[in-house]
Amino acid sequence: MKLLVTGGAGFIGSHFVRIWLDGHPDDEIVTLDRLAYAGVCDTVDELRGHPRHRFVQGDICDAGTVAAAMAGCDAVVHFAAETHVDRSITNPAPFVRTNVEGTQVLLRGAVDAKLRRFLHVSTDEVYGPILEGEHTEQAPLKPRSPYAASKAAGDLMVRAFQETYQLPVVTVRPTNAYGPRQFPEKFIPLSITNAMQDRPLGIYGDGLQRRRWLHVEDLCRGVACVFERGALGEVYNIGSPAERTNLDVARALLTMLKKPAELIRFVADRPGHDRRYGMDDRRLAALGWRPEIGFEEGLERTIAWYRDHPGWWQPLAERLREDSYHWLNRAAGAGPRQAAERVS
Repeated sequence: MKLLVTGGAGFIGSHFVRIWLDGHPDDEIVTLDRLAYAGVCDTVDELRGHPRHRFVQGDICDAGTVAAAMAGCDAVVHFAAETHVDRSITNPAPFVRTNVEGTQVLLRGAVDAKLRRFLHVSTDEVYGPILEGEHTEQAPLKPRSPYAASKAAGDLMVRAFQETYQLPVVTVRPTNAYGPRQFPEKFIPLSITNAMQDRPLGIYGDGLQRRRWLHVEDLCRGVACVFERGALGEVYNIGSPAERTNLDVARALLTMLKKPAELIRFVADRPGHDRRYGMDDRRLAALGWRPEIGFEEGLERTIAWYRDHPGWWQPLAERLREDSYHWLNRAAGAGPRQAAERVS
């Protein structure tokens, strides 16, 4: 089989490409990635010269680029997306362009190419918050951020192409991912790299927002499981048993790094911040998938990777500090409201 993987230079996509190539020695992969700010060339360079991998730099919104990359492929695994909620609040337009328009261009190309399968990677955020219990795949979509709304629109576009053009599609909605090579604007890598530099760890509001965390390798195995065994036209949640508050995650990181709790700084909450997510993933479990990496083990492994690869993340962290929108700056500029005032 020959797969087109969009966003294969990004965090989750790059892990998926490696895992698939290692586990499917007869398959080939074409990676299509625009190499925007979160697409890191190092992830592509490691596969340069691989006999079963080809990289195409291009935009999923460009129909000609998509058609050329898709030529000869049997299926698509669609990771490419704008993903950072903070950025979507500041400027929603790129999220609509990539997550909605780009998805439509890919779907149209898949119809024209008569592909055998189109796997769309969505997010748990399309369901919106749930204070107790878990969302099943039948739950209504109630996104509350521009990012989540753009992903929900992409989900609906996928469904429309299934119904209108009989395109063989399947959708996965994963929970929060973490692990090596995650761009250091997301909560866990940002907190790790800040703590390593003795910089403040910004925590929105009271820090009691709850998330479920899944190591990126487990997430990619879940995506692969759905690709190989999932029923066409269905949606599969990829969940995790590891539910933690943001404050608990920050405390755990500081303990593992032997850094003081005073690095925690509380900042004004962001608009529309969802309090809790929760997904029922029994449908995926029925296909044989289970997470293999516990949260504490995964966190230790992630910290070790960032500790061992400062040359990878330090230039990226420096670039992020120049982004005036980013809550890193608000945290660093916060007053002396330190963790001891809130958590003692």
